[in-house]
Amino acid sequence: MEDDVWTVKRILEWIEGYLAQRADGNPRVSAQWLVAEAIGVSRMQLFLDAERPLTADERALLRDWTRRRASGEPLQYITGETAFRHINVKVRPGVLIPRPETEVLVSEALALLPAAEKPQDALDREVLRQLAEIGEIDAEEAGEDSDAMLLVADICTGSGCIACSIAYEHPHTRVIATDISPEAVSLAHENAETLALSERVEVVECDLGEGINERFMGEFDLVVSNPPYIPTDVLARLPQEVSQHEPALALDGGADGLGVFRRLLDWCAVALKPGGGFAFELHETCLDDAAAEADYAGFTDVRIVEDLAGRPRILTARKR
Repeated sequence: MEDDVWTVKRILEWIEGYLAQRADGNPRVSAQWLVAEAIGVSRMQLFLDAERPLTADERALLRDWTRRRASGEPLQYITGETAFRHINVKVRPGVLIPRPETEVLVSEALALLPAAEKPQDALDREVLRQLAEIGEIDAEEAGEDSDAMLLVADICTGSGCIACSIAYEHPHTRVIATDISPEAVSLAHENAETLALSERVEVVECDLGEGINERFMGEFDLVVSNPPYIPTDVLARLPQEVSQHEPALALDGGADGLGVFRRLLDWCAVALKPGGGFAFELHETCLDDAAAEADYAGFTDVRIVEDLAGRPRILTARKR
């Protein structure tokens, strides 16, 4: 890569060819992702900047990134961030990489909450509040309770992508996010701060919900989780990019994939307020059994939702 001028087009072709020889599953996409991140543009912009020459620093960075990708390291760990719904989150080795399936989980979780207030609704409510202050209407008519925050628990938060997305998309939520991994807790803190959400996203290091203050028990409007859910015997068949680089602690769901789920179900029975809901991401082979257990435990409105590939993926329900 030292010959004359290396343009965007030339480096893209070289990286794609190099990765193709090393069994990258999609070398073209990998090349575009790496180059776009290295020079700070969108993948679409790459084609408009095809003849742009690379600097020496950009070439050096891409040498390193290409070697790491050729060894099987996930793209997200190499570049240090990934897009998730309407936000970008930082990612790093030792913490699970956010996936498209989990974006569906967030959609289903938000659907269990009252809809976020629209700007015009907020304006109307402010007018009513001012009328109440001068005595034109009473406090009940002004809807003073509408300022109450919705309490959400994000268990096994990992990077914090779920907690931050819910807080970002629903401004009347307060989220308590937990994880047993110190690396995950540190990263979730960092993502909440970077996204200016740290006032409404609290991150706690603990096992599931054990570190959450007892005074919140029975007060949660929503519990959401992407727990470890892959059955142990399935772990051995995962792509090496996942099994060799992502933390087993965040993947292994026990013999039937429902080990952590059952503990979450018990916790939800105590933590949720009546009518509060939960949304869990689970392995496609486990959803029917999980739904049966939720129904047996007394939860209502039990639903199975498919992911973007049409596989059963999300379980939602409400506390009676």
